[in-house]
Amino acid sequence: MTRIYNFSAGPAVLPVEVLETAREEMLDWHGSGMSVMEMSHRGKEFMAIAQGAESDLRELLSIPENYKLLFLQGGASAQFSMIPMNLLRGKSSADYINTGEWSKKAIGEAKKYCTVNIAATSEDRKFTYAPKELKLNPDAAYVHYTPNETIGGVEFDWVPETGNVPLVADMSSNILSRRIDVSKFGLIYAGAQKNIGPAGLTIVIVREDLIGETVKGTPTMFDYRIHAENESMYNTPPTYGIYIAGLVFKWLKDNGGIDAMEAKNIEKAKTLYDYLDSTDFYHNPVAVEDRSRMNIPFTLKDASLDEAFLKGAKARNMVQLKGHRSVGGMRASIYNAMPVEGVNALVEFMKEFANA
Repeated sequence: MTRIYNFSAGPAVLPVEVLETAREEMLDWHGSGMSVMEMSHRGKEFMAIAQGAESDLRELLSIPENYKLLFLQGGASAQFSMIPMNLLRGKSSADYINTGEWSKKAIGEAKKYCTVNIAATSEDRKFTYAPKELKLNPDAAYVHYTPNETIGGVEFDWVPETGNVPLVADMSSNILSRRIDVSKFGLIYAGAQKNIGPAGLTIVIVREDLIGETVKGTPTMFDYRIHAENESMYNTPPTYGIYIAGLVFKWLKDNGGIDAMEAKNIEKAKTLYDYLDSTDFYHNPVAVEDRSRMNIPFTLKDASLDEAFLKGAKARNMVQLKGHRSVGGMRASIYNAMPVEGVNALVEFMKEFANA
C-alpha cells in the first residue's frame, strides 16, 4: 500500500502511527473484546479513554485548573452561535476582528444575538494580512478573532491585548502547532479535523467564570454549563473521535510535545516559502510577517496551467492542492502530521513543473 501526501485543509492527514494503532485496536480495545465504536460512553473502558485524552491535552497545552475542557459536537461552526449565547452575559455587544471567510461566518452568526463591532478588518487588501490596530470597545462582552485563517493563509504571530475583556479564539487550523499561553484567553475552540483527529469532534477550552449565564432561549445542548457539569457526557459524545484525538495527543507527547512540533512546523513552512520567494512562476499573496505555518496558498503565473499542475501532482502521489473556490489557485495545508518529506516532495515537483 502506498500512502499519498495529503495536503487537504480538512479533514486532513493523520499520523501514520495513530492510524496503525487504531487498526490494531479496531476489533479489540485492550482486551475488552470490543471496538471503541461499540463501547458505552459511560462504561469504564471509554471513561478511561476520555479521561486520558483530557489529561494529555491539558498537559500539552498547560491548561490552567480554572479552565474547563469540553469535548463537543457540531464543528467550530456551532461555536459561532454558542459563544454569544454563553458569553454575552447580559451585555449587548461583542468585538470581532475580521480576517477572512471564517471570521465573516462567525460575525454573521453573532449578529443574530448582539451588536457586532468590527474592531479591525483586513478586507481592504483582500484578507492578505493580520490587522495590527484594533478599535476595541471596553464594554464589549468579548473579543473574537481567528488566529489562523485556513482559506486565506493568514496567521497571527501575536495575541491581541484585550484588557479585562475575554479573548475568544477559533484555533481550528493551528491548535497544537505552536506554544500558546491559555491564560490569555477566555475561550479557545477548535474543530478536530485538522490537527486533532477526525471530523465530528470539537474542542472547547473555557474559563470557568464565563460559564453559567446564557441568553434567554438557549437550547440545553448549547449551554457550556450543562456540558461542564456532565464532563462532556450529557449526551453521547463523538466517542471514536475522542479516542483518535487521544492517540494524537499521545503521539505528540511521544514526539517531543508542542515545542518540538513547532520547530518542525517552522522548518516545513520555511522550506515552501523560501522556494515561493525565489521564483516568479509562483506567488504567495500574504504579507510576509503574517504568513501561516499551516495553510499556504499560492498561484501560478499562468492560471491556465492550474489543471496540469494538479494532474502532475496527483501522478506523484500529492493530492488536495486545489485552492479554496473563493480565492482560487493552490493551497498546501501542512499540519502537524504532514511529514517534512511531503513538503520536500512538493517543492521538488513545483521546481520540475516550473522548469518544464
